[in-house]
Amino acid sequence: MGLGQLLVVMLSLVAVGLVLYPFQQQREDVKVSGKPSYSGVGVVLISLLHLLSFATSFGSSLWVSFIGGIIMFKNLPRHQFGNLQAQMFPVYFKLVAACGAICVISVTILHPWSVATGFERLQVVVLGGSLGATLLNLFYFQPLTIKVMTQRHKVERQENVGSEVGMSRNSEVAKRNPELAKLNKRFGMIHGFSSLCNLFSFACLSFHSWYLASQMLP
Repeated sequence: MGLGQLLVVMLSLVAVGLVLYPFQQQREDVKVSGKPSYSGVGVVLISLLHLLSFATSFGSSLWVSFIGGIIMFKNLPRHQFGNLQAQMFPVYFKLVAACGAICVISVTILHPWSVATGFERLQVVVLGGSLGATLLNLFYFQPLTIKVMTQRHKVERQENVGSEVGMSRNSEVAKRNPELAKLNKRFGMIHGFSSLCNLFSFACLSFHSWYLASQMLP
């Protein structure tokens, strides 16, 4: 496990810990006044950290999922595109996971579960779902996708496939190459689950943006 992955795991564990076991001071404040007390500067700083982390996560997800990836797919040779994605996605998932963990931590500090409203509790669940889906991609689907992609590239090079831009001749070759057909099926399944996790994470972030917008109303 690299340093980046270790940092993501640590932040995620802190987020889970704060949800399940808030700060002692928080619990004491809640018992006395019904809500946690923070200084004005503290609230602003935590809120700013939450907003910046959310914006980074949402913006990165939007760009990678719907803009940058499509542009690269349409303009790069397919193997070059795949190799670039293999280098980019681990960093992307680490960034989104770290920002997601910070979002869960900050919203849990500002709105402890025991006194949070139903809508505020829903934000913890939604942000936790986004974080969980991203962690699943980071530690399981993404490494497996890269592994199968590398195996498929090796077989495709033997068939002189992979240098084309955009649509591939892979399906034609796979009709006469059972090994490539098998790898195509496995890659499609794993990549499909990975894409679903990524879209679920983005959907959760989009839902949370509605909550943030509602807090800006006068």
